[in-house]
Amino acid sequence: MSNPEPTQTKSAQLYARALELMPGGVNSPVRAFRGVGGTPVFIKSAAGPYITDVDDRRLVDYVGSWGPMILGHADDEIVDAVASVATRGTSFGAPNELEIELAEEIIAAVPSIEMVRMVNSGTEATMSAIRLARGATGRDKLIKFEGCYHGHADSLLVKAGSGVATLGLPDSPGVPPSLAQHTITVPFNDADAVENAFSAHKDIAAVIVEPVAGNMGVVPPHANFLGSLRQITQRHGALLIFDEVMTGFRVARGGAQELYGVTPDITCLGKIIGGGLPVGAYGGSRDVMSSIAPAGSIYQAGTLSGNPLAMVAGLLTLRRLKQPEFYESLERCSAKLCKNLSQAAEDAGLTTVTNRVGSMWTSFFTGQSVTNWTTANTSDRALYGRFFHSMLDHGVYLAPSQFEAAFVSIAHSDEVIDQTVEAAKKAFAKI
Repeated sequence: MSNPEPTQTKSAQLYARALELMPGGVNSPVRAFRGVGGTPVFIKSAAGPYITDVDDRRLVDYVGSWGPMILGHADDEIVDAVASVATRGTSFGAPNELEIELAEEIIAAVPSIEMVRMVNSGTEATMSAIRLARGATGRDKLIKFEGCYHGHADSLLVKAGSGVATLGLPDSPGVPPSLAQHTITVPFNDADAVENAFSAHKDIAAVIVEPVAGNMGVVPPHANFLGSLRQITQRHGALLIFDEVMTGFRVARGGAQELYGVTPDITCLGKIIGGGLPVGAYGGSRDVMSSIAPAGSIYQAGTLSGNPLAMVAGLLTLRRLKQPEFYESLERCSAKLCKNLSQAAEDAGLTTVTNRVGSMWTSFFTGQSVTNWTTANTSDRALYGRFFHSMLDHGVYLAPSQFEAAFVSIAHSDEVIDQTVEAAKKAFAKI
């Protein structure tokens, strides 16, 4: 039986409805498939390493809700706990014991955090961290890196990666020039450019960085890059903010700061710490965090912050990550996948560069070493789009953009990895 035409699929029908109701038919831009073409896939369920779309195709999933699903989808323990807690109330707008327990787990794991504030998204976390840095230093300017995405707060949508890069947009309209002028953008992995920026500007409050870039595709830091940022910011009296929304509890239990041995002043978290529910957090030393209201005068608040559903899902997830050899198993499967994908591309006569840190990875369709946004942008987007759709035809769901990270979960067994590699061999041959 031949496959139905795209216009006959349930996903296509739903997308047509969605286009009348939501901008671009989606609630987050990358979901619209603008980076790869075609019609977005609508998902109806997920379990373990698989998602199932509304047309009943079961797909191996390497998006993982953009990183949170390190245990795989619909983990029984998490689902049961969330259901149980929900029967006692989904949000109180008041303190609850679960937020204390999750805070204790985070503080015990992340080297830089002595106190933490829960919020509802990574964007809230980074936005709040920048406000804290500006308030603590009495300075206005911020340094960020080309291709790094830190959420959609106004100060951060300057040469951002992720969906902004996918859509080929410049800086977003709606960001006042008077605000954008406080953001200084330099190339990732270029510590000299950071030093030069400090020489030119005396009122820099903070440097914010993804310690492993994940929003122009995965780009690891050079050997001395993060350590240099630590030295430069300390020398100039500025704060160093690690955006570990993606890397936190992903590349190591203590995040990239544990992996690379560099301690920032403020850390932003999200994704995994909510176990698949909306969550974010930012934390740092007791001294820095005591500036946040009501302990201090820097204001930040949130109606659903610390809600019991996200707290219990995150708490149980972080406890599971303490299991012996959890990260070793994740590393082994991720290394096997990326090695075999690279070999499959080479065997098909295609040139790709696969970057990986832990269970985060991206295969770039370029022959250049990818170390920053300029080199990532040499990738053949059209070729990636053809690869994406061919993989989809063979039962594998990748990020619908060349400039996003892919994620392996502990549910991706050797059998699932082998299935993925066989699909890739067919996809590479086709394109």
